[in-house]
Amino acid sequence: MLRVTDQITIEDWELTEQFVRASGPGGQNVNKVASAVELRFEAARSPNLPQPVKARLKRLAGRRWTKDGAVVIQVDETRHQARNRDIARDRLAELIRRATVAPKKRIRTKPTRGSIERRIKAKKERSEIKTLRGKVDP
Repeated sequence: MLRVTDQITIEDWELTEQFVRASGPGGQNVNKVASAVELRFEAARSPNLPQPVKARLKRLAGRRWTKDGAVVIQVDETRHQARNRDIARDRLAELIRRATVAPKKRIRTKPTRGSIERRIKAKKERSEIKTLRGKVDP
């Protein structure tokens, strides 16, 4: 079980881990041991995530979100399979934690009268400068 927040926990049956061979350091051992982990979380079908969180998670995950609604996280940072597995689970938890935060609603504001007048005055001054660049009639 992966605890994300006080309200959200992900059960072990929702996560699928696949271990593959990693590139990078390891010498001859890198060709024999599958130390990289590919963590797959079926987010679209998860009963533990509310619908708004799923929508924000899809946007945050980007390329890691598959067509069938799964989040795939691949980690091959260390030579140790267990460490890579922990890092992948931490990244997934952090991603879901970020998706739980609802963005603030933007409050539309009207520009002040003074700012509108200053903008129009600046535009008129600029327009006059540009008209003076024209050809001079003899």
